[in-house]
Amino acid sequence: MSAGRRVPGDVLIHLRRARDHLDRHFAEPFDLDHLAGLAGMSRYHFLRSFSVTYRVTPAAYLAERRIERAQDLLRAANLTVTEVCHAIGYSSLGSFSSTFRTIVGESPSDFQKRYGARGNPRIPGCYVFMAGLVEREARSATQEKQDGEDAS
Repeated sequence: MSAGRRVPGDVLIHLRRARDHLDRHFAEPFDLDHLAGLAGMSRYHFLRSFSVTYRVTPAAYLAERRIERAQDLLRAANLTVTEVCHAIGYSSLGSFSSTFRTIVGESPSDFQKRYGARGNPRIPGCYVFMAGLVEREARSATQEKQDGEDAS
């Protein structure tokens, strides 16, 4: 991707629409076809145009947004790393931790400890969920019990 390549202005408007959608719906599953549809392009043209314009793929852009949000939650909210992982749209704690370490340079728990050691005031986790600051995955008691049995 050379610095001299650019997309036409009318395409940029559609790319911004898709990027804004990623910013607003960062916790939702990533769907390249849906984003391309929002931009009114084929998935391949969208991927190429997005990458040229923002110098990062849509998936990498989404990962950066999610990790930024995770940093905010780990700094300010009294949530566990696992709760933060699920709140920002990851279903795998390992994937979240690996991506977090790659982008930030330290593990989520080390990041949280560093800010916790400073004694910053923390928002109680129950308030974060009740106020709708993050979405909690809707799960029934039966699903949680089955997940607990699978873990053993």
